[in-house]
Amino acid sequence: MDFVSHALDELVRILDLERIEVDVYRGPNPAEERERTFGGQVAAQALMAAGRTVERGRVHSLHSYFLRPGDPTTPILYEVDRIRDGRSFTTRRVVAVQHGQAIYNMEASFHTDEVSLTHQMAMPEVPAPESIPRLAERIASGRGDLDEWLMRHHPIDQRFIGPIPGDPERTTDPRQQLWIRADGDLPDDPLLHACVIAYASDMNLFDAIVKPHRIDWSDGTFMGASLDHCMWFHHRARADDWLLYDTESPIAFGGRGLARGFLFSRQGELLVSMVQEGLTRVIAPRD
Repeated sequence: MDFVSHALDELVRILDLERIEVDVYRGPNPAEERERTFGGQVAAQALMAAGRTVERGRVHSLHSYFLRPGDPTTPILYEVDRIRDGRSFTTRRVVAVQHGQAIYNMEASFHTDEVSLTHQMAMPEVPAPESIPRLAERIASGRGDLDEWLMRHHPIDQRFIGPIPGDPERTTDPRQQLWIRADGDLPDDPLLHACVIAYASDMNLFDAIVKPHRIDWSDGTFMGASLDHCMWFHHRARADDWLLYDTESPIAFGGRGLARGFLFSRQGELLVSMVQEGLTRVIAPRD
């Protein structure tokens, strides 16, 4: 590898799960302070646990639910259930456990590519990633009311097209576009790339839901969290190549909001599709 940022190196480290029993793995948490475990981390580690029990095919889909907040001070156990090993498809169920309780569950399916029908939607026309400053540079300009999560050092280089989240001049349409890639070079391991993409997918998808609204994350009047997360991996994708992340939210109602996203290669190939529902709970301020 030519270059790996410290944050990406830490992500690769925590994705290298410890096998402690047949189909049981232990995932560490990053060496940083958090109130709860980042959902993308749990999804990525669960996918890694599932993938390590599969001999044929690559992941083509995952469906998952976030059940409880993760404790960032305690390792997470991942219990893999070998649901099916077929000739074309392999299915795994993974339950993430902390303190004797399930905090997340996933079903993932693996498939060997076949010759079949081919079509896809067109990629939106957007500026090249090199023409957009890194997120850290834009944060340094001091614009907007940025939350603590956005200001962290991330393993994913994010290049927002248009105003960044929290910028008072951002538009109120429920759509967000940005270029993303791993902040460094990764080994040629397709499962690792899929897991890093799963991690990255949970970083920005919820933003499309809250973008039309003026949310103050610090005053205790709003609670937001991922509830479920689904992904479909169409083509093999490298997490250390530039990927256009096109997201939108068609609806928010009843304390929940829906977001969908698409990842395109620079060449316009649709690589990954995803859908997420998030909790959008408004809490009345106390007198």
